[in-house]
This record gives sequence, structure tokens and C-alpha cells, in this order.
Amino acid sequence: MWLGVSDNPLTGPLEDRHRELGATFAEFGGWLMPVSYAGTVAEHTATRTTVGLFDVSHLGKALVTGPGAAEYVNSAFTNDLGRIGPGKAQYTLCCTDDGGVIDDLIAYYVSDDEIFLVPNAANTADVVAALKERAPAGLTITDEHRSRAVLAVQGPKSAEVVGGLGLPTDMDYMGYADADFRGVDVRVCRTGYTGEHGYELLPTWDQAAVVFDALVEGVRGAGGELAGLGARDTLRTEMGYPLHGHELSRDISPLQARCGWAVGWKKDAFWGRDALLAEKEAGPRRTLRGLRAVGRGVLRGELTVLDGTTPIGVTTSGTFSPTLKVGIALALIDTAADIADGARVSVDVRGRAVECEVVKPPFVDTRTR
Repeated sequence: MWLGVSDNPLTGPLEDRHRELGATFAEFGGWLMPVSYAGTVAEHTATRTTVGLFDVSHLGKALVTGPGAAEYVNSAFTNDLGRIGPGKAQYTLCCTDDGGVIDDLIAYYVSDDEIFLVPNAANTADVVAALKERAPAGLTITDEHRSRAVLAVQGPKSAEVVGGLGLPTDMDYMGYADADFRGVDVRVCRTGYTGEHGYELLPTWDQAAVVFDALVEGVRGAGGELAGLGARDTLRTEMGYPLHGHELSRDISPLQARCGWAVGWKKDAFWGRDALLAEKEAGPRRTLRGLRAVGRGVLRGELTVLDGTTPIGVTTSGTFSPTLKVGIALALIDTAADIADGARVSVDVRGRAVECEVVKPPFVDTRTR
């Protein structure tokens, strides 16, 4: 997941705050981001048990405005934007004509004439370019990467922390509301990437520190932790959530990644529709599965999965699960191998076969809390 630091990585609006708070940094998606403060395991555990605060301002932002903006976005992306309306957000996919995934993103339905998008950092320019290329006259598509920061408050006490700032917390999942905090415009959405109850707060970029400082105080008061991208990755892997470039890509379709639920199959049009319908009818040649190590062994991405001595797939992400205390991984497994949940396979970890059980994600069921 982590990349080397280039000569000129981009930085978010809170870099100085993170340095003062003792964060370690790495580059991700071209942005220098905090990886950890108190240690990934402590931050992960706090998010599962109390609350964690993540700065994910590297995420992209884009805006589609003009008459028929919602209709155009709905004709482009996979999910059915017609199922929601103003005050709601939706997970969706921007695909190529052959069914590959340019990006997965969140679409905020502001009005019929305004859709606000939050794509992944490294793919923002590609999403904007694709939208511009096919946009009808009268629509404006702009890259708004530095218009808003993104602060994720995640965990059982997230509502307590966000509500403690006087911000709205009672919206349904994927609902959002615009609010004011000490003169700062903040968009608050009931969403997240950890599997826990949580919110993503999008304050204006230049005034993000006002909101961040208040959240730090609230999170610490609730017994939580500031958390970096290390914990964000272990948390999302435990939930089986895809990360673009790993479980989704131009070479990995939504069906292969088990994201068919985010495709409006009954829609008349969206990019990649014909290719995805054909793949759905034929069945994907590989599908995303979960692997849980039976014995000792830390799993990583890009390792060969074996049924006996026969290669049947490759891991896309892997980590040590702080919750389960075992190695876990997501892997693309060949459909023809006919591997059932509960079956035993092995993963080649530097020449050593690590035995794993095939499971259906999520690895951790947060719904029982």
C-alpha cells in the first residue's frame, strides 16, 4: 500500500498539525499523509472500541454543475442515482467501456443541477477528464481537490464526538447535511470506510484546522485516538472493502470485485454497461474471496494462492488483523477452481506455504455491536 516519497509530494491543509501531534508520514496517491501516531494496532483498536479520527483530505473532490447534471452523472456511473435525491450520497463506480474500473467514488446529490464527487486521490484527474470528454453542452465539470478537507470520525463513540461539536448526527446511512461550525462551512455525511458507525466531515480546505482541532479534543475526551492510513487499511481489510489499485482497477471489474450491488443493472445507460452485462451473463472468470490464515503467517498483496500445487489466484491485499490476531487477505480466485467457503488453500509467502481458510468477508461482523 505504501509508496516511496517522491521529490514533491502534495500536502494537505493539516500537515503542520500532524507533525506537531507526532505523526509518521508516507506518500499515498501522490500525497504525503499521516500513517500513524500511537501505532497502527492502538489506532485500529480505538476505532473498533471507542473512536478514531482520520485525516483523509488527500481524497479528490470534483463538481458537476448545470442543467441536467444529475441525469448526466447517472448516465455515466454504474449505480442508480435516481434512487436517491438531495441530502443523500451514493457509492458508485466510474468504468471504462470494457468494464474496467477507472475509480470508485462517492456522489453527493446536492440538486438536479449539482453533483459533488469524492473520488480517490490518484484518480481524480482521470474521472474529471472522462466526465468532460462526454459532457453535453451546458454542463461544467471542475476539479475541486482543494475545496474541502475530509475528516473521518469513526467508531462507537463517533456520534458523541461529532454531536459534541453541535454538528448533525441523526441522518440515515449515506445521508448528509451542510452545517456551520464556528463560521466554517462543513458538510457532514454518515459514512466511512471502517465498518463502524461513523461520519465524514468535509470542511472548507482553508479553515479545516478549526474543525480538526475541535475534533482532536473531542476524540481524546472520549478515550479515542488520532489514526493514520495504516489503521485505515487494516480496518477496511477486515471489512473486505475494496481499495482501487488492489481490488478494483481497469483490469478488475465490479463483478470480479463483488461490487455488483453498486451497479444499476436496470438502467438504460452507464459506461461499461454492455461489457458488464455480458460478463454477468457469462459469470466472472475470477471473484474476490477472503483468506484467513490457519496458522502463523502475515499475508500481503500479490502473493500466489494455491490449491495443492496448482495456482488458482493472487492476493490483492493482506495484513495482520488486530481484531482477530491472525493474518487475513483478500484474493482474486479463479471461478473455474470451484473453491467453496470453508475450503483450505495455501498462500506462497516467500517460498513458505501458509495454510488459509477461504471465508466470505467481512472478517469482523460489526453489526452485532
